Amino acid sequence: MKEYNEYLQIVTDAISNLRLPGHPSGLYDPIRYTLNCGGKRLRPVLALAACEAFGKEAMTAIHQAIAIEMFHNFTLLHDDVMDKAEVRRGRPTVHVKWNEETAILSGDAMLTTANMLLAVKCGERLPQALELFNGTAMNIYEGQQYDMDFESRTDVTVEEYMEMIRLKTSVLLGCACGMGALMADAPFETQVRFFDFGVNLGLAFQLQDDYLDTYGDPETFGKSIGGDILNDKKTWLLIMAMNEDKSGRIKSMLGTTDDPESKIKAVRSIYDELDLPQRIHELISAYIDTAIKCLDHLELAPEARSFFMDLALKSATRNK
Repeated sequence: MKEYNEYLQIVTDAISNLRLPGHPSGLYDPIRYTLNCGGKRLRPVLALAACEAFGKEAMTAIHQAIAIEMFHNFTLLHDDVMDKAEVRRGRPTVHVKWNEETAILSGDAMLTTANMLLAVKCGERLPQALELFNGTAMNIYEGQQYDMDFESRTDVTVEEYMEMIRLKTSVLLGCACGMGALMADAPFETQVRFFDFGVNLGLAFQLQDDYLDTYGDPETFGKSIGGDILNDKKTWLLIMAMNEDKSGRIKSMLGTTDDPESKIKAVRSIYDELDLPQRIHELISAYIDTAIKCLDHLELAPEARSFFMDLALKSATRNK
């Protein structure tokens, strides 16, 4: 097994070597801009590491790993349009730098490119790879729809929220793990169990994102803090506060936009009173523990198990 940064460099080099057409520049420049923004590249790293963990060279899964990263970035372009987000990874979002029409069309091109990359050197595994990839994509779209539906609801339950983030975010990490195992010709049961590892890792990852959006350092996190609060986004923190804030202060602030800084401060104060920062970290730790337990059912070399366990543990304490 390699170190995380070694897999990351493989991914970075592969993205740099993508031969995207030069014209029309209005279609392809936003794609280059998006891919060059960096990011954690967690999903393609998982795919490469999974492939190597089950006995094949990491490069066996390079095209599928980049396909997953391309797909992930496609979803970000469209999400930013729907959320009216202005900053992504410390830079203006594509719809801000160009316009909404460009973000939608370039996102469409990224989706198609992802499917094209998935098929490269996939061989007899292609039907399974397509089933996994496209099934995951449909889950993500379902999760996005639930997220949009939640915007107009004040009765969203924690259970509904957790299912939404499982679909919208977590299954793509599961897909990356399962795809790497598939490209290594691991047994189907192994692919499923490693998919489960990725899903639990993804749940912890998204909950940490929710926490960082409210309590993170904007310079480190790469975007403004408090966006979820200002948009009344139904996160675990807000749902728990709406359930437990008997004073009604949280619900009275929904829809208010007059004084953004005061709203963020007031909502965060209620979160603190309810001890939600501590409680969300306890939940994050529980999902990390479940992810690590998934590894116990896999035939992994000690080095490979240590790699994935360390990655999971670091996800719970990340600050960006």
